[in-house]
Amino acid sequence: MTVSDFTQANSALLLIDHQIGTMKLIKNLPLSEVEKNTLALAKVAKVLKMPVVLTSSQEERFQGPLMTALAESLPDAYQARVKRAGIVNAWDDENFVKAVKDTNRTHLIMAGITTDVCLVYPAISAVREGYSVQAVMDASGSPFHLSEDLARQRMHDAGVVLTATITLIAELVKDWSRPEGVELQQLLFTEVLPPEFIESTSTPY
Repeated sequence: MTVSDFTQANSALLLIDHQIGTMKLIKNLPLSEVEKNTLALAKVAKVLKMPVVLTSSQEERFQGPLMTALAESLPDAYQARVKRAGIVNAWDDENFVKAVKDTNRTHLIMAGITTDVCLVYPAISAVREGYSVQAVMDASGSPFHLSEDLARQRMHDAGVVLTATITLIAELVKDWSRPEGVELQQLLFTEVLPPEFIESTSTPY
């Protein structure tokens, strides 16, 4: 597998446990950055008409519901979200696996909260099932730097490609001049890149 294999035609987006309670556990990255990048991924999938699978765990407990903005941005995917009763590895939930298989996509873009529990296991499991997997690390996060680092290493060793939101957007767009590229370049410069970067340059990618 090579990173360039990922296209809007063969990829699906899987967002795992981006719940308002669970996200408070993130300490290795600013929470606002993770939220911003997660919503950017959702918008990218919407613009490129890529299937999205959302899942949550024990919404009635500490974890809470998924981010409100996800429900607003992806109402259909939110309504169809896989609500796990407590299974740690989402790939062990038959409803989640069915939802993934129903996308008919062979390349999976994943992000999860937390990296060290909710993302690491399904990412590795999907690779073992024959899927090509990229994990978006700045739309994921962990309570501790050590557990984040170890989870990243474990995924990398298992064949998961680690990436970041900006890198993924460019990879999927392929060409900024096409209509979707123009729209996503606008997204990149208004919602993803830091304001101080935007203010310091007037030259787009």
